[in-house]
Amino acid sequence: MSFFISDALAEGAAAAPAAGSAEGSLMGLLPLVLIFVLFYFMLIRPQAKRAKEHKNMVAALAKGDEIVTQGGLLGKITEVDDSFLSVQIADGVEVKVQRQAVSTLVPKGTIKSA
Repeated sequence: MSFFISDALAEGAAAAPAAGSAEGSLMGLLPLVLIFVLFYFMLIRPQAKRAKEHKNMVAALAKGDEIVTQGGLLGKITEVDDSFLSVQIADGVEVKVQRQAVSTLVPKGTIKSA
């Protein structure tokens, strides 16, 4: 019956790398470094780029620009302050919104076509 089940023979213990070896610790850190690099290029860098573009767009807002707020209001800027904007959303209807609440700057003439 030994041809169905092979005998398990004990072997000597395999030589493990020394705990203090530089090669073993570098190989252990390699996956962590690769994960960090992947996160940087896939998550952190694009998000920082979008935040910088939004900050520049908000800083450049001027009277007469047409915007869309984060709440979805489409309007034209009638007054610019340090922290707030007055936005005309209809004839005779103006609302004040924070500068940071501006989501998108749309091309002029968008309100007429909407």
